[in-house]
Amino acid sequence: MTTTQSVMDRPAESAPAALADTAMTDTAIADAGVMAGLMEAAAQLRPLVAQRARQTEIDRRVSAEVTGLLRDAGLYRVVQPKRFGGHELSLESLRRLAFELGQGCTSTGWCYGLSAAASWVLGMFPAEAQHDVWGQSPDVLIASCIAPTGKATPVDGGFRLQGRWSFGSNCDNAQWLSLGAMIEQEEGKPPRPVFLLVPQGEYRIVDTWHTVGLAGTGSKDIAIEDAVFVPAHRTVSFAEVLEQEAPGAHLHASPIYRLPFLSGFPPLLANPAVAALRGALDEFIASVAARATRGAFAGGGQSIAQFGHVQSAVARGEAAVDAAQLILQRDLQLATDLAAAGTRLSAAQRITLRRGHAYAVQLCVEGINGLYDVVGGTGIQLDSGIQRAWRDINAVAHHISVNWQAVSTMYGQMRLGLPPRGQY
Repeated sequence: MTTTQSVMDRPAESAPAALADTAMTDTAIADAGVMAGLMEAAAQLRPLVAQRARQTEIDRRVSAEVTGLLRDAGLYRVVQPKRFGGHELSLESLRRLAFELGQGCTSTGWCYGLSAAASWVLGMFPAEAQHDVWGQSPDVLIASCIAPTGKATPVDGGFRLQGRWSFGSNCDNAQWLSLGAMIEQEEGKPPRPVFLLVPQGEYRIVDTWHTVGLAGTGSKDIAIEDAVFVPAHRTVSFAEVLEQEAPGAHLHASPIYRLPFLSGFPPLLANPAVAALRGALDEFIASVAARATRGAFAGGGQSIAQFGHVQSAVARGEAAVDAAQLILQRDLQLATDLAAAGTRLSAAQRITLRRGHAYAVQLCVEGINGLYDVVGGTGIQLDSGIQRAWRDINAVAHHISVNWQAVSTMYGQMRLGLPPRGQY
């Protein structure tokens, strides 16, 4: 029997010959031990994170207290380069840790995942930029505004940066920001998008974050009205991080710094939706399913768990969590394996990865909508984790990087032989 190779199939030559050894290396054993300790710390913190979930929404940010506990546990260092005090583990390790925390509070899981991921991106910057940020302390936190809505004007030694940015998740707890901007080029050439690093004190946080979902992420606006100077070494171009050519990529042993940005970052945007659905299902089964129906409803007096449509909603939600996690795990592993082998991901592979990221979120939207439909009147209470997950998951689905309507067309265009329109 013969099969047709899909664009996601891993080429036989993608694994280095050294990986044929069955014995784990000393480094792998040590990394496994570090990860076990981090997972234990995250599991111990999850009840507190869950207890604070409602207050986090009210405060519209993750508290300094919770942030400090995560920092003290070393959780933010998971994908930070080892030479700067980090653990330099995989993006899948980060996804798992954020999944653990996100079951208790989606906003906390979102902020943790994105700020930890910002250390991964910083590992792609020039070495001097990494020294600027981590030289004094390995526990510096970074937030980011990815969209290049700022303007960077070239000057001697660097750029003058000004502008306004949206969605600065976890900016209240950060000491540095990574901001997207456009650099004007000579006549006839389009502007060039870049990331620039700016320290606390050179930007202003504008309190604009009043939202129906992800309310505790503190994703406020960032403003720089009077242009600030950014040295050239504190920049990296979008093209470099998209095309596996970042200047910092070969400074560190791990292949994660050679991953295309849009193959590694969107899974971490999708992950909070999966964690939220997992937490909502557990809450539903523990505290709602056994509750008896009341009023004139047919079958009144029975437990909610007795109804077939409730059973189906639980099954659909559980299947969505399983399927979404498998997609994200597979896609992160594929991208990492190819990067480790020195293989440049093809356009078809990157677009297919983008499809998986968005579809994982779409599965969670369908799963939580089905669960919320059967939760009953208690589900409209603001202290219900199920309705919070319903709002949060639907909010995640509005992010352009994991929005099914925005991303799926790009994949369809590719498969139908049309020029794909979008970022990948």
